[in-house]
Amino acid sequence: MDHLIKTIKQKAHMHFENVVAHRRHLHMHPELSFKEEKTAAYIQNQLTQLAIPFKTNIGGHGVVALIEGKNASVKTVALRADMDALPITEINEVSYKSKNNGVMHACGHDAHTASLLGVAAILNEMKNEFDGTVKLIFQPAEEKLPGGASLMIADGVLKNPAPASIIGQHVMPMIEVGKVGFRSGIYMASTDELYMTIKGKGGHGAMPHLNVDPVLIMAHILIALQQIVSRNANPTMPSVLSFGKVSAPGATNVIPDEVKLEGTFRTLDENWRTEAHKRMVHMASTLAASMGGSCELKIVRGYPALINEPQLTARMRQFAVAYLGSDNVVDLDIWMAAEDFAYYSQVAHACFYRLGTRNTMRGITSSVHTPTFDIDETALQIGAGLMAYSALRELAS
Repeated sequence: MDHLIKTIKQKAHMHFENVVAHRRHLHMHPELSFKEEKTAAYIQNQLTQLAIPFKTNIGGHGVVALIEGKNASVKTVALRADMDALPITEINEVSYKSKNNGVMHACGHDAHTASLLGVAAILNEMKNEFDGTVKLIFQPAEEKLPGGASLMIADGVLKNPAPASIIGQHVMPMIEVGKVGFRSGIYMASTDELYMTIKGKGGHGAMPHLNVDPVLIMAHILIALQQIVSRNANPTMPSVLSFGKVSAPGATNVIPDEVKLEGTFRTLDENWRTEAHKRMVHMASTLAASMGGSCELKIVRGYPALINEPQLTARMRQFAVAYLGSDNVVDLDIWMAAEDFAYYSQVAHACFYRLGTRNTMRGITSSVHTPTFDIDETALQIGAGLMAYSALRELAS
């Protein structure tokens, strides 16, 4: 076995119990996006104990630490973990169940942060054995627009020193524990929030000729907008248009004055994304007008598409094969979910990979963003070890 791999695996094993303890503490005390004050304080306390210098309040409650090796200015690699939770009530009956009612780490950000604290411990012990600098980014507010990544970038997180590359990992309950997954190039979708208000003239349901029915207008618009995807998008370019909320405050015999819809639009191409926005607004407004009503479609532009830089991703995959073996490294398909790590990928060489956390035998199979989500915690040893190993290999490349 390669000496570096052996060393890091030994250290990852040695720090494993602490990483699990970090994860469980964070899991029991989750905080929502933009409210991660106690989470940030916990991270700062751990870094202080390790005597690792850090800066706080970057892009909100973000924390940025530097581990400087020999010849620190030669090269910098950044490692990112998000740390916010979701407005979900946990129903798992485990010793580390969330103590904050209605808030839960249902997306694994506790595991990401714990793993990066493990990386910090490992690399801090090895700082006299490598050249360059490792920048640790503990990021707030991944789950809520405008996204903590964009705010941290605006606050200069990719400067002083500027990283040659940035690496992020995310739990994946579809992949068995012990494995990791990679995809080169475009990987995750952009995401936009749609808010539509259709106005007409309400009245008695028995006298539709005296009204302008916004419910009927809504139905036509809802169907017609799907043509944006089926007839305007290039069939080779995945696009998703979904509406998950409709509010029509009428009754069986009452036509309301207005109807509200909320939805999401996702795609993998930024040029098509912009064109689709224009087409949706035009189609909705003109169709409503043709039926005697009006429609206002507000599009809140969210995260961009996430692009894994091909050469960096190829190296990262090679590092994972060396560390875990080829049988434990899998290829990923595109995924129409969104991630604000995409902001880093738009301005720097980035690689975002997946850490398997599923254990079918133990019943740990729930998807992220569900009240039964959990992980096989043995993944944390890989989460810390592989990221530490990859950082040092990337510094040397």
